[in-house]
Amino acid sequence: MTVVDTRPVTGRLGHTEVLESESAYIFREVAGEFEKPVLLFSGGKDSVVMLHLALKAFAPAPLPFALLHVDTGHNFPEVLAYRDRVVAEHQLTLHVASVQDYIDRGVLRERPDGTRNPLQTLPLLEAITGGGFDAVFGGGRRDEEKARAKERVFSLRDEFGTWDPRRQRPELWQLYNGRHLPGEHVRVFPLSNWTELDVWQYIARERIELPEIYFAHEREVFLRSGMWLAPGGWGGPRDGEPVEKRRVRYRTVGDMSCTGAVLSEASDVAEVITEITASRLTERGATRADDRLSEAAMEDRKREGYF
Repeated sequence: MTVVDTRPVTGRLGHTEVLESESAYIFREVAGEFEKPVLLFSGGKDSVVMLHLALKAFAPAPLPFALLHVDTGHNFPEVLAYRDRVVAEHQLTLHVASVQDYIDRGVLRERPDGTRNPLQTLPLLEAITGGGFDAVFGGGRRDEEKARAKERVFSLRDEFGTWDPRRQRPELWQLYNGRHLPGEHVRVFPLSNWTELDVWQYIARERIELPEIYFAHEREVFLRSGMWLAPGGWGGPRDGEPVEKRRVRYRTVGDMSCTGAVLSEASDVAEVITEITASRLTERGATRADDRLSEAAMEDRKREGYF
């Protein structure tokens, strides 16, 4: 009879430690394989965790790449203030591609619905090309949305920045292929295998500071298509959409015109984790209007060059 030893093995990594180790490995692989990577940083929780992981991966050396943010002009002020504070604290280089600049120059035009999320693609692609970046770290996770579930950790983009799922490469045994032609680049997703719950448990373990809008607070909001949106310069609310003061928090952060709040009393990380554990909706499915445009909304934007 075979006897199985069920005693805990000392030194064995837990789930969170395995995820952290995998992400650090991805950051180091990219730094060693590519000429000029850049990390997308908006001040949202996934990009905050991604930056934290990158800083740990290369400590005590400085971060070997810059940050990039595509600013829609309709971002939450609290998140922008947090972004700038973190950049100054760690003495990082931040490149900002402004959607407003493209609108002012007549290159892009405002949409009737006021959302600027779909307008980010051109500024992003031109920032990548203009900066000479050959690898771009993004905070996308496979649990967020169907199109992102198809994504590899290393996602090849052609000279137009577009994504073709047929060109996805095998990634067996954590072997990543970063080969690309001149003009092409690779999007890299160090958090691919993380879930929303994993992210929050890591935030709790590492005691990572986040923008305050991730926790319950009083805010003026109005209801549109089942989502609580914040009024602002983007054009909301419309007639018949009364503004109310509610206690809310944000599960994900993006353009104010399409990012909804959730009614919540979760005022700290532990309470957020409890709330997420009970939820049956993904954060994007619950709070991102731009993903509700069609079943293939995200995949269509990814094919055009969006993340």
